[in-house]
Amino acid sequence: MTQTVQLPLWLFVLIVLFAAVTALSHFLLPSVRWFFRRRFERAVARLNQRLKRPIQPFKLARRHDMIQRLIYDPEVSREIAVYAEENEVPEAVAFQKAQEYAREIVPSFSAFAYFSFAMRVAKILAESVYRIRTAPQNDVVFANIPDNSTAVFVMNHRSNMDYVLVTYLTSKTSTLSYAVGEWARVWPLSSLIRLWGAYFIRRRSGGALYRKVLSRYVQMATNGGDTQAFYPEGGLSLTGALQPPKVGLLSYLVDGFDPEGERDLVFVPVAINYDRVLEDRVLIAAHARGDRRFGARISVVVKFILRKFWQRLRGHDTRFGTAAVAFGDPISLRGFGKAENVEGLSAELMKRIETVMPVLGVPLVSTALTDKGPLGVMELEAAVATLIARVPARSIAVDTDALSREVKRSCMHMQQHGLVEVRDGVWSIMAGQEDAVKFYANSIAHYLRERHNDANAAAAKQLSAPAGS
Repeated sequence: MTQTVQLPLWLFVLIVLFAAVTALSHFLLPSVRWFFRRRFERAVARLNQRLKRPIQPFKLARRHDMIQRLIYDPEVSREIAVYAEENEVPEAVAFQKAQEYAREIVPSFSAFAYFSFAMRVAKILAESVYRIRTAPQNDVVFANIPDNSTAVFVMNHRSNMDYVLVTYLTSKTSTLSYAVGEWARVWPLSSLIRLWGAYFIRRRSGGALYRKVLSRYVQMATNGGDTQAFYPEGGLSLTGALQPPKVGLLSYLVDGFDPEGERDLVFVPVAINYDRVLEDRVLIAAHARGDRRFGARISVVVKFILRKFWQRLRGHDTRFGTAAVAFGDPISLRGFGKAENVEGLSAELMKRIETVMPVLGVPLVSTALTDKGPLGVMELEAAVATLIARVPARSIAVDTDALSREVKRSCMHMQQHGLVEVRDGVWSIMAGQEDAVKFYANSIAHYLRERHNDANAAAAKQLSAPAGS
């Protein structure tokens, strides 16, 4: 027992390292983790005091625990058995497949990353690219959502800047969990998005097992009070107009809703519009081809962001006009009626988004030039004023008291973007840019179409009325 044992130096160092790691993992690291966990919990408690909708325990759960809870969910377990039977594989293989799906979907939210980093980046980026306007009813709509309800923001999808805008605007009141498509599954963006609480979804997966894992995660999140945000159109609009809704995520929410439960679901329609959509050329080209293959690369996006930051630091005005966000009248799922009527709920939400779509300067000028052709400055201002009189007052996001300045600013933005030109004081659409101008006009076309249809209906009714009535 007291004899000397000789060891090579490399082996002695290796043994010491293993002993140190064992001591750290069994004695020191648990204490360190407990210490930082306590500090984190106190920081979250202080943060929740200033948030209108506090961060719920579900969102703060460890990612590993959430994955385990998801794959051992009774509904997922039943679907695993069905998958194994249909594909003639052992249940262990089907279980592994469900686990892969869960790891792909479940985020790893970090309050520090969200509020200390993501919010600052969102604020700087949003204010560097756009002048931001919000509808006066936004704060009232959000404040009136009951505390015991889960808020679900249902938004139209014009640009990838939608994520940045709405996250920035709600940062003082809540955190958002987005459903993000496969476009963002690139390193390091995917890791950051998970830290910010977003979850990935596959747009074209027809597998029942995948859909069950995704639906159960979405239902667990909403039942846990986690504020959600999704795009019913399923992808970016290629035409500038609202697209027919898809009911996938919405059906998951409705299916998992318990009308007798303590927590209601409140859907908040959100309408977003821009004077300039950064991806407009890519979207228009995809529409012309008849596909959704976008040529934009993540490297191009990163270069664009860095260039904007640098120009902003040098004091240059880098903004591309105005971006406006308006909240519509919310819908309580408990008060809506039959939960099975997903299509009716989806149609009503899209209608409410249309109703509050912000009307900006570039869409107005685009509509005037598309409808009437080349116009002089005074004629263009008169045409824009006529259009403004035909849209709801609460949707107008331009300064009508300074209409001449708004029209001039919009024309300058469009000229810099290569959409219009001015010759001898007459503004006209540049050759070959008709589709691009129509893209912006389409964002408010539903207002003018509705008013035109109403006028036609009133005229028809008057003509059909008996004489002397």
